[in-house]
Amino acid sequence: MINNDTICALATAQGGALGIIRVSGPKAFDTVSHICSLNCANIVANTVHYTHIVSPENEIVDEVLVSIFHAPHSYTSEDSVEISCHASRYILNKVLELLITNGCRMANPGEFTQRAYFNGKIDLSQAEAVADLISSTNRASHRIAMSQLRGGISTELATLRNKLLKLTSLLELELDFSDHEELEFADRNELLELTNTIKEHINRLAHSFKIGQALKNGIPVAIVGKTNVGKSTLLNAILNDNRAIVSDIHGTTRDTIEESIDINGVQFRFIDTAGLRQTKDEIEQIGIDRTLKKINEAQIIIWLLDSIPDNNELDEIKTLTKGKDCLFVHNKADLIDTESFKPYISPLTLISAKAGTGIEQLKEQIYKTSHLQNLSGNEVIVTNARHYDALLRAQESIQYVLNGLQQNLSGDLLSEDLRQTLDILAEITGGKITPQETLNNIFKNFCVGK
Repeated sequence: MINNDTICALATAQGGALGIIRVSGPKAFDTVSHICSLNCANIVANTVHYTHIVSPENEIVDEVLVSIFHAPHSYTSEDSVEISCHASRYILNKVLELLITNGCRMANPGEFTQRAYFNGKIDLSQAEAVADLISSTNRASHRIAMSQLRGGISTELATLRNKLLKLTSLLELELDFSDHEELEFADRNELLELTNTIKEHINRLAHSFKIGQALKNGIPVAIVGKTNVGKSTLLNAILNDNRAIVSDIHGTTRDTIEESIDINGVQFRFIDTAGLRQTKDEIEQIGIDRTLKKINEAQIIIWLLDSIPDNNELDEIKTLTKGKDCLFVHNKADLIDTESFKPYISPLTLISAKAGTGIEQLKEQIYKTSHLQNLSGNEVIVTNARHYDALLRAQESIQYVLNGLQQNLSGDLLSEDLRQTLDILAEITGGKITPQETLNNIFKNFCVGK
């Protein structure tokens, strides 16, 4: 049903010099031929041609370039045409109006990519990667989206699927010949080893979601310390912008301020927080409570110091940074005796936020602390919450298989859990029939021209 009509939409953002209108479907060539001087059906595929868009009144609407794509060698696997024209609102609307008058309809959000999925051009995980690629804001998020679009997750899941099918086949073969007691098709130790391998593979993919979310949304870095140690000044120095108010008055920052920058192709979200101290000011206390929340959410903490910490601050540092990557930074490099700090805080990074010294070195230290430099370019990282949810359910399902093998349960019970694991993993790529409601929920977030 989805491929019976021909759709059109603007595939570029408004406001540029040029606009591209995309047409796809069984009547794409005929429809475009009606509004220009070309006979699109007889044109060689993958070629670009100059022509005029002409109204029914023989008025030239625009001079355009028309790109021809024959099925199945197009984005949607259908006959497709892309019209490149000048991007005035009048021209774009007029061309779309002419296309609709001659048999097209306006595409729904994500419908071009949805057709590519239904026509077998891409799987569901690759379709979702298109949206991630469009919204990528840095090299890291672009690389992950590109890897997924090129089938990175699909390949990983295909490997898992083959292992699961091997396990299922061994068990079901055993069931088929269960009345032949003299035959043994599956050694339980071998099955245990294979199941553990599959479980570890699923766990690795699931655990990568935390890194994936950080790369996709930015790694949160909280700047923490006592009042008036220079946290806002440091944020401004890192951003190279006067984003936060700086004052000598204690307790100036009463709420969190958050800004992002790119370091070595990775987005980091820096959070300036209210200074930590005992206070009777209700408003300031709200800011301090928010600081504690941001510390809990942060992946990296910059603990800013301007003097040797007392025992209370040392206890606070130990409590609040437990389980976190923490960088200890002294903000007055010209006034510090490094040796006097060593019994209390080590290692210590020296900067002067006011003078701007040591800031670039601190950025490099932050990047190294993220451990992202250890990621290989070919490593598959999960960024999609839907995929993560499926992997968690697959973890639970494969654990049932493992428990069953250890308890020496019958093959029919194990086989059922294995099939469930296969079905769950198939949800990620769409290899299993997925309810239309789920598909619509995925594609509704696309822009109209995709």
